[in-house]
Amino acid sequence: MSVPLTDNGNDNQSGGSVFLIALRAGVLFIVLCGIVYPLVSTGLAQLLFPAQANGSLLKDKDGHVVGSELIGQNFTDLSYFQGRVSSIEYKAEASGSNNYAPSNPDMLARMKASNEQWQKDNPDVPLAQLPLALVTNSGSGLDPDITPQSALVQIPRISKLTGISAQELESLVNEHTIDRDLGIFGDKRINVLKLNLALSELKK
Repeated sequence: MSVPLTDNGNDNQSGGSVFLIALRAGVLFIVLCGIVYPLVSTGLAQLLFPAQANGSLLKDKDGHVVGSELIGQNFTDLSYFQGRVSSIEYKAEASGSNNYAPSNPDMLARMKASNEQWQKDNPDVPLAQLPLALVTNSGSGLDPDITPQSALVQIPRISKLTGISAQELESLVNEHTIDRDLGIFGDKRINVLKLNLALSELKK
């Protein structure tokens, strides 16, 4: 007498059970990972770090949003401090730079143009004092910060255009200088937008 090795009825039941288990697990993880986790993480972020969670936005004295402290922007008014060069015009959706080598012809042409523009806008400051950081891209093209020296060399121009004394502007720069992280990592830096918001107050 032969014994059947399989039972089609049991196989069908087993297959149905496996499907239901997989379906339940799928639904569970969709709910946990697609709904519960985002809601919890968003809620905690809003509770613990509301400014950062909303983009680190900065407002003027009238409460209008003027930008994010994390993303640089162009300041076309020469009576304000200028940030670093950005080959992507500070467009956050296009983060990155051309990563040109120092010998690249396009890089040399752009730096030559930047140097000429600097001499035109800042006739009282020799080209030799122009910090390299002011005429080169950051890795992201979105850098919101400049070095203290990059701000100090702009003071003669801003003082002439605004009538604010060089001493007042230098104090403003010093007040907004952020030290190295933990005192040893990176360089001292200044957030250009925050500095210009403070400068706006001095203008009035």
